Amino acid sequence: MAEFIHARQRLAKGDVVIVQCSHQCNVFVMDDENFVSYRKRQKFTFFGGHFTHFPAKVAVPGDGNWNTVLDLGGRSAAIQHTISYFRP
Repeated sequence: MAEFIHARQRLAKGDVVIVQCSHQCNVFVMDDENFVSYRKRQKFTFFGGHFTHFPAKVAVPGDGNWNTVLDLGGRSAAIQHTISYFRP
């Protein structure tokens, strides 16, 4: 059981992160710099938000390495999830 789940992937502008999850959660898609801030519990910028229905779909705004975080809001749970990518 974890407080958050993390995946990192090189993506291009317009690619879409697709998340399936058994529990409602925050889906944060962010660059490396903001992921470091997230881990330090500092202010960070992200794309996505709180999702109660899935699949959650978040398009990335530019080329680069992107971190997808499934954040359980400070709680931990044994969840089932998948993180996949659509590259048009």
